[in-house]
Amino acid sequence: MTQAVRVIFLGPPGAGKGTQAKQLAERYGIPHISTGEILRNAIAQSTLLGQKAQAYVDRGELVTDDLMLDMIRERLQEQDAKNGWILDGFPRNVAQADFLEQLLGELNQEAKQAINLEVPDGIILNRLLQRGRKDDQEDTIRRRLEVYREQTAPLIEFYRQRDKLYSVDGDRSPDTVTQSLTDILEAATSPSNGNCASAPSEGS
Repeated sequence: MTQAVRVIFLGPPGAGKGTQAKQLAERYGIPHISTGEILRNAIAQSTLLGQKAQAYVDRGELVTDDLMLDMIRERLQEQDAKNGWILDGFPRNVAQADFLEQLLGELNQEAKQAINLEVPDGIILNRLLQRGRKDDQEDTIRRRLEVYREQTAPLIEFYRQRDKLYSVDGDRSPDTVTQSLTDILEAATSPSNGNCASAPSEGS
């Protein structure tokens, strides 16, 4: 591995993004960064942005997009992110993807892969219902999936047009999915590969 691993994880809730991102982060010694993790870290460290975010949290309100984007800018410049990262749950729409692309250009970084974990809605529904959380009711889950599909379809096309999209079948054993993801990252970051010019958008 001679190139830094910087990868964007896409996929619906329940697709296994968190599990797979954690495995790969440990393998490559890079941070697994989620929007929730960014928010918690900023608040815990009482950064200026974290203090602003705390005010929203204390009022029971959602943190604004602008503030979230500023926190991502701050997070990607931290020391542990210098040699790579895995972004989980961001970007969620094309506007955020545009922001991220601009930000990475400013930081002289590049995400070479946007990996979409594909899992059928029926499988996701069963997975989330089995978690037994209060907010994991069937109607709620179906609505979350509808919103996700609406927001993410243009985002998937955004990365496909940039030859960065890899779609992986997430409806397999976790170890099998991890191996597929590892194969993608190893091939894309090998010295002989250079820039990934033809990312597969179907299958694994």
